[in-house]
Amino acid sequence: MRTFSRPGGVARAVVRVVRRVGLGVRWYVTTLLGDHDYVRYVEHLARVHPGAEPESVRDYWCSRHAVAEVQARCC
Repeated sequence: MRTFSRPGGVARAVVRVVRRVGLGVRWYVTTLLGDHDYVRYVEHLARVHPGAEPESVRDYWCSRHAVAEVQARCC
């Protein structure tokens, strides 16, 4: 078990753990909601199609939702 010889050592350790957990939750939620998708799209476009102009953020999300809406319908 770790001993904390400096004053406030336990508090610092708790703050580090809470911060790490908070960052993990933030990463999970933003990944789940797709916040990084546009950045990945722009990186992919630059890598695979150099010189191509990427869609704006708004146009990207509009086209993405339009495709998802069409695929979600059963009839």
